[in-house]
Amino acid sequence: MMRKPITDDSGATAIEFALLAIPYVFLMVGIIELAIMFAAGTMMEGATSSAARMIRTGQIQQGASDESGREAAFRQAFCNFATALIRCEDVVIEARQLTNFSDAGSEGADYDEEGNMESSGFETGDSNDKVLIRTFYRYEFMTPFIGRLLGGEDSAFDFTSTIILQTEPYEFEN
Repeated sequence: MMRKPITDDSGATAIEFALLAIPYVFLMVGIIELAIMFAAGTMMEGATSSAARMIRTGQIQQGASDESGREAAFRQAFCNFATALIRCEDVVIEARQLTNFSDAGSEGADYDEEGNMESSGFETGDSNDKVLIRTFYRYEFMTPFIGRLLGGEDSAFDFTSTIILQTEPYEFEN
């Protein structure tokens, strides 16, 4: 009577599956979370590049008369490209006019105590000007456990996209 429970192995597969299912599920969720995070980063790079092209060609400068209107046009162009995975209202945008390309190395971003980028304004320049365009987005992980492992205490990962360009000569004389 005592031998039968000791030698019975009918539930061994269920126990093995239960032990392996938890790490497997965490691994799969982590892979999906990383894929979504990198997709958001790629989407942000593309959105920044697409919106920066409008500054390069002078569309934003000619479409809005003041800097706040230009920033709104840039943000709208950015948000038209980044339609998913990124909350546009959380993106920090800045543009700085440079005197020459070598100044770009000294134009670092400013951050607050929490690690969020602070915009130093939006100055797009005019025809043939050099401009540094920077966008910042803090991606917050969806799963708390994976977020702690990959993003640290605040379960977030910071994306910064920087583009340095010279605007085209878009002002022509008739």
